[in-house]
Amino acid sequence: MTEDARDEVDRLVAAWRTERPDLDVEPLQVLSRVSRLAKHLDRARRAAFAEHDLEPWEFDVLTALRRAGKPYQLSPGALLRATLVTSGTMTNRIDRLAQAGLVRRRPDPDDRRGVLVSLTDTGLARVDSAFSDLLRREHDLLSSLGPTDRRALAGLLRTLLAPFDSPT
Repeated sequence: MTEDARDEVDRLVAAWRTERPDLDVEPLQVLSRVSRLAKHLDRARRAAFAEHDLEPWEFDVLTALRRAGKPYQLSPGALLRATLVTSGTMTNRIDRLAQAGLVRRRPDPDDRRGVLVSLTDTGLARVDSAFSDLLRREHDLLSSLGPTDRRALAGLLRTLLAPFDSPT
């Protein structure tokens, strides 16, 4: 590998191999790169959301509703499962999104005690434009990989993440 092809992780791994030859530092080759990439992705996500006046948590709730398909509504319980937050947190988030005019609550016609949360037209437009912007930025992050490499990387990451995403 030429010095030009080396990255910060290569230098980090080489230093640890010198300082701690008794340890297998091979996981750093993958996981330090994943960690560094996650930081770049987080910056890109935050920038995309900020351009559309959204916080990451707002985007998460709005995209959960958008993915549900027309009429873009879910119960608070379904939103909890989709966003992995507590019920108290979700109640607060729904309140704040409703105050911003991005979602509305309405009675659940199938459950007199329940409510459904749905996107407003403003919420739909905002999440659609933010999602388009995010995808543009994510394509830029992956621009150094061709389609075959992207598919291969996606498969490897899927294998790595599968044990963590399995229902327990």
